[in-house]
Amino acid sequence: MSIFNINLHETIFFLSDSLNLLGSKQIDHGKRVAYITAECGKALQWDDQQIDDLFLAAILHDCGISKTVVYERLVSFNGKNAGNHCVTGSELLSACLPLAYLSDCILHHHVDWEELKGIDLPDSVKLSANCIYMADTVDFLVLQYLDNDPNILANKETIRKHIASKRDSFFAAEIVDVFLELSKPEAFWLTLEKGHNSGYATAWMGHKQVVPTSFTDLKSIALLYARMVDAKSHYTKSHSEGVANLSRYLGELFGLTEHTCDKLELAGLLHDLGKLRVPDAILEKPGKLTDSEWFVMQRHSYDTYDIIKDIQGFEEISLWASQHHERIDGSGYPFRSSHDDLSLEARIIAVADVFQSLSQDRPYRMKIQPEELMHILQLQVQGNKIDKLVVEMVDDNLVECWEHVKACKPVDRVDSNELDIVK
Repeated sequence: MSIFNINLHETIFFLSDSLNLLGSKQIDHGKRVAYITAECGKALQWDDQQIDDLFLAAILHDCGISKTVVYERLVSFNGKNAGNHCVTGSELLSACLPLAYLSDCILHHHVDWEELKGIDLPDSVKLSANCIYMADTVDFLVLQYLDNDPNILANKETIRKHIASKRDSFFAAEIVDVFLELSKPEAFWLTLEKGHNSGYATAWMGHKQVVPTSFTDLKSIALLYARMVDAKSHYTKSHSEGVANLSRYLGELFGLTEHTCDKLELAGLLHDLGKLRVPDAILEKPGKLTDSEWFVMQRHSYDTYDIIKDIQGFEEISLWASQHHERIDGSGYPFRSSHDDLSLEARIIAVADVFQSLSQDRPYRMKIQPEELMHILQLQVQGNKIDKLVVEMVDDNLVECWEHVKACKPVDRVDSNELDIVK
């Protein structure tokens, strides 16, 4: 497997922009929580590594939320019954080798301090989880009050009093004390506003270096986000992994280099990141989409591009991933690219996406078996929609292609996206 020269923190930071797509109300929520926690960590004189880990955990703390309805429930009920998304997030991180060490922190980031301090965990993990819980609560209150008054300073004292009232019960005394000191200046609150907060996060990324990173580690991180996206609907479980597997297999059949096949697999894993914006009701609608619903669906591939495009070293990956709905005749989206604008890699992912989708149940049809699936692909070739050479390669290796998309099994984990709804 090949090596990528990337800033790993930058990669995680930009990929986590996908979490913003779940709802307009909490844009940059993870980044604001990261800012608050990092400032508290500095004030507590934690070492640089612990603060670094805290920042990463804060950015990722809601990675267990995929469904729109769960996001809306958590926002409406101020995190009540929030433990289930913590379980899901912890399980996702446990399966991601470079970030597995953060899983305990994510698992406990909604546990009250009175309970948490008695759990058998390192003190650093307990304090980090509790710091995220406190910062999460602060940001939730900020957003709630902004609904009534757009001036972020208008309710800072109300929020500070609320946090103070939870000292030694919900939140550790030392965390509350440093927060109350840090939050006295207006500048603390103004930094939470979008432009200033982004600058803080950008400065944090800038301190990290570009380092050689193995494909194995990058794939593990891409899988984390792919599984978040695919969990939005039971119809799409393992869809991204299936597209990635088939894309890599086809790339190898075409004789592409190992490094190119690695990038092709990463693009397959990340191609549907933008679907986190699409409401569950649209993804699971059994009938034809309305025009307005179709417009929402159409933007997902551009949102994928927008999330990935600024990651150094992912320039080709972002393009290939975002072109999976482009068509040979220029009738696709979001760029209206045609054959001459589409690389072989982009054309491979487009075919792999159609193949994998047809092999799964959808709300409007049952899964399609290989022979009929192949007939549909050939009709799309005749209609000048997908690439003839790629489809011929699939036809020549149909059994193996089917095995590659079916080799991906849904992760056996608690589906907290369901449990959070019914509790």
